[in-house]
Amino acid sequence: MHAWLCENPIGVDALTWKELPTPQPGPGEVLIEIKAASLNFPDLLIVQNKYQMKPELPFVPGSEYAGIVQAIGAGVSHLKLGQHVACLSGTGGFGTHTLAPAALCMPLPDAFSFVDAAAFIMIYATSHHALVDRAQLKAGETVLVLGAAGGVGTSAIQIAKACGARVIAAASTDEKCALCKSIGADATINYGKENLRDAIKLLTDGKGPDVIYDPVGGDLAEPALRSIAWRGRYLVIGFASGAIPSLPLNLPLLKGASVVGVFWGSYSKHEPKANAAMMQTLAQMYAQGKIKPVIDRSMPMAELKAAYAHMGSRGVMGKLVLVN
Repeated sequence: MHAWLCENPIGVDALTWKELPTPQPGPGEVLIEIKAASLNFPDLLIVQNKYQMKPELPFVPGSEYAGIVQAIGAGVSHLKLGQHVACLSGTGGFGTHTLAPAALCMPLPDAFSFVDAAAFIMIYATSHHALVDRAQLKAGETVLVLGAAGGVGTSAIQIAKACGARVIAAASTDEKCALCKSIGADATINYGKENLRDAIKLLTDGKGPDVIYDPVGGDLAEPALRSIAWRGRYLVIGFASGAIPSLPLNLPLLKGASVVGVFWGSYSKHEPKANAAMMQTLAQMYAQGKIKPVIDRSMPMAELKAAYAHMGSRGVMGKLVLVN
């Protein structure tokens, strides 16, 4: 097998493509032949030693991938040889093969493409947990999605529309706003050239959004929170801008609003049965055509460093996927 190896977490340039022994699965593990792996923001942080999870060195980055089960370890009964699966295990995806915990593998129907599957679990699980579980989104409510053209942003638009909500998608360019419209957003805001608060006020007749989905943080957070509706729910998804904002707590007090943390990874560990049911729901929604990952582009696995560079340019719309 071959894989991109991180032996010194000082950045993308230190990754090397190496031939490694093909491992055999231990108890509770499966060997997966990787067909596709998506590139996520944590995949950048982890090779810079900036992520909360710090794997033992050396390691193969690549948190999310899809492929074919090639070998099965002891005690694994729900998977079989040749089965198509997707997995979000945190590491191991940027190579030709990997060992994966069988419990984290999602069996795929035949019609589920490897590219879609590699770009599916993280974004849709995050958005469904955020909007349906944490925000208790109701049909007819208005959702503002910040960073709406990114991976989690595009998934949030689709999940919110499936719930019957009105969606305002906010992104940094006209091209990104057009993409959001094409996947169901009812209105868009280009915060690269529009005043966010003024645009929200205009699009909601001064009421404000019932739910704000924020994977960006930084300078957008406070003006968005100031615009929230009475009893609104502000979902803290992440900080793609790099800056963690400090929010004045008088704002939720004045609006009777809630600031709600969303960490799907912890949810899946603390409430595994509820998470498993949610993943089944998401697979059904995909089969019904209600949700489908937006793929910015697919690139050969050998071009991983170029994929990282494209992600860093902030030009990605949807997800980047590496394929073998």
